[in-house]
Amino acid sequence: MSFIGPESDPPVLVRSADAEVIGRAPARVQLLADSSATGGALSTQLVTLTDGANGASPHHHQKSTELFYVLDGVAEFLAGEEVVTAGKGDLVVVPPRMAHAFAAAPGSDADLLIVITPGTDRFEYFRQLQRIALGELSRESLLEVQERYDNHFLASEVWDKRR
Repeated sequence: MSFIGPESDPPVLVRSADAEVIGRAPARVQLLADSSATGGALSTQLVTLTDGANGASPHHHQKSTELFYVLDGVAEFLAGEEVVTAGKGDLVVVPPRMAHAFAAAPGSDADLLIVITPGTDRFEYFRQLQRIALGELSRESLLEVQERYDNHFLASEVWDKRR
């Protein structure tokens, strides 16, 4: 794992107005800093979900921990075999290899800051999701890039029953 860099390196500063935005309601992702911008330390996005919208289907990461900080609203998270509800100011940290998914809770919007560490260059993954939403690619195309983005899909009966 590498880190952002020596003390002489400038900080990573991403202005909201300059960040790329993927999608729109009910699910909007603002790409903040990819792994290549942070020396591999992390990658981060801001996800905005409207009333009960799904964020990510069940999956796990082999190498990375994923942190979810609820900036506003209420969200539901699959964490292993449990579904937990988190509100504004709550933090959910999912270790490597643990099944997880997230969505806005029914009847609520949710703004989530998501950090993956160590970082994986994932911005192109979100762009691929956008192309799938636009009908330009099939959902099955994600299966071909699971290793590249360390995003491994799985089934979750617990999540399916809840959502």
